Amino acid sequence: MRPRLIIALVAGFLILLVVRGTFYTVNEAQQVVVTQLGRPIDKPVGTPGLHMKVPFIEKANYFERRWLEWDGDSNQIPTRDKKFIWVDVYARWRIADPLLYFQSVRDERGAQTRLDDILDGATRKSIAQWDLIEVVRTTSRPLSEVSESADADADVESWVEQIAEGRYKITRDILSQASPVAETYGIELVDVRVKRINYVQEVLDKVYERMISERRRIAERSRSEGEGRAAEIRGQKERELNRITSEAYKRAQEIRGRADAEATRVYADAYGRGPEFYSFMQTLATYETTVDEKTWLVLSTDGDFYRYLKNAGIGK
Repeated sequence: MRPRLIIALVAGFLILLVVRGTFYTVNEAQQVVVTQLGRPIDKPVGTPGLHMKVPFIEKANYFERRWLEWDGDSNQIPTRDKKFIWVDVYARWRIADPLLYFQSVRDERGAQTRLDDILDGATRKSIAQWDLIEVVRTTSRPLSEVSESADADADVESWVEQIAEGRYKITRDILSQASPVAETYGIELVDVRVKRINYVQEVLDKVYERMISERRRIAERSRSEGEGRAAEIRGQKERELNRITSEAYKRAQEIRGRADAEATRVYADAYGRGPEFYSFMQTLATYETTVDEKTWLVLSTDGDFYRYLKNAGIGK
């Protein structure tokens, strides 16, 4: 009984292996190249569903039908105007011919290696033919705000005039150069774009120094303009203050003059009406301002100052 059970289990296991090795499935995102002992034996299978092959002898090799990403390493490339920059490029590709793809690169790792060589070479060749501004800018549209100095604005205008192709057309040139080579490996390139551009470190340090000096120059200019404006405001303030003071002094002198004239008129009128009484009042006012309880006076008895005191009996 036991030997029969063992034989049945072994037979069932073998049948399961045969069935599993005979059938394979393909989904919408896959395509299959069937090989026999490592060699393709038929056209690629791209129809989704259940398919058959010879078990143990034939093998189903699966490949993606969707668009795949290639993201290369940054490369140091000199531009036509001798500016050394780091260029980081990425691309989108797919397997257009699975059979050729399998025969040439075997798998996705091999395809990525081939694309590294193809796209890096095309990028280096294309970018080296153009100035830096062509790689940086896409269109010749005017820049709205780039700098606060007129000299920088003039530089920007010259840059705009120099742009002939722009970054987008340069990436199209990279694509046109790389696509025919990629097709020999069964690969279709759909797009190539520049992800990042930057100066090499030596140039970057100089750029930062230039930016810092430019900011300092603008700050010094703004500070100088501010000091000039402050001096102008202070000058206006001093002129306005002098004008107000002069007008106030003039007004005060006019009032004082009119007051003195009125006082003189009043004094003259009072003197004309009663000279003796006016003299008496003026003398009393003089007494009030010159004589107090601690004052000692040495006067002549014939003087006018002593006359009223004598008549009043004070001087006796």
